[in-house]
Amino acid sequence: MLSVRNLSKSFSGPRAKSVLQDISFELAAGDYIAVMGESGIGKSTLLNIIAGLDRPDSGQVLVDGVELSALGDDEATRVRRENMGFVFQAFHILPYLTVAQNVALPLVLNKIGNKMMNKRVAAMLDAVKLGDRGESLPRELSGGEMQRVAIARALVHKPRLVFADEPTGNLDPESAGDVLALLRDCVKEEGAAGILVTHSSAAAKTADRTYVLTQKSLRPAK
Repeated sequence: MLSVRNLSKSFSGPRAKSVLQDISFELAAGDYIAVMGESGIGKSTLLNIIAGLDRPDSGQVLVDGVELSALGDDEATRVRRENMGFVFQAFHILPYLTVAQNVALPLVLNKIGNKMMNKRVAAMLDAVKLGDRGESLPRELSGGEMQRVAIARALVHKPRLVFADEPTGNLDPESAGDVLALLRDCVKEEGAAGILVTHSSAAAKTADRTYVLTQKSLRPAK
């Protein structure tokens, strides 16, 4: 499903540095991995390149055999909109929309009909244990509940790839544990492949495999 080949990225300017060097790995459907590494080592940069939000200096990212960096901006946006879901540390929930409306946003962007949209939103809200909160506004939710909304939104359109960048950084330990278990279970049940970026070894243990990112390699954790 995902093939990353010899990926390298550097940043220029007064504080120029090489962030990624010759990174390669592959993910199949159902894989759920964690990527750990020091702050500033390039974990978020790696996700951004894989998602087509940034371009590598060299190397390839292929999603189902399609090289993202070879696509124009419009086509790359379409691939990302249809095939990828994102969960961030900051929930990015729109405050003026209800829970159900927030979850429905990827379906609206993909022009899914109302009947299918309502069915899919209801199913995802049930999956994240918020089936009775569809008409609530974000200000009425706890932090853990808002992150569950974000997970439902990331998965509602059945993406092939799910990216989670420090998804529990703003949560208390109990809520974080619940969210991590829910994220993993939902990714697996939807048949997606997932990448969890985290500083937390406890969070990384919820993944199938853990890798450590350095400037020169992405290697399995010991």
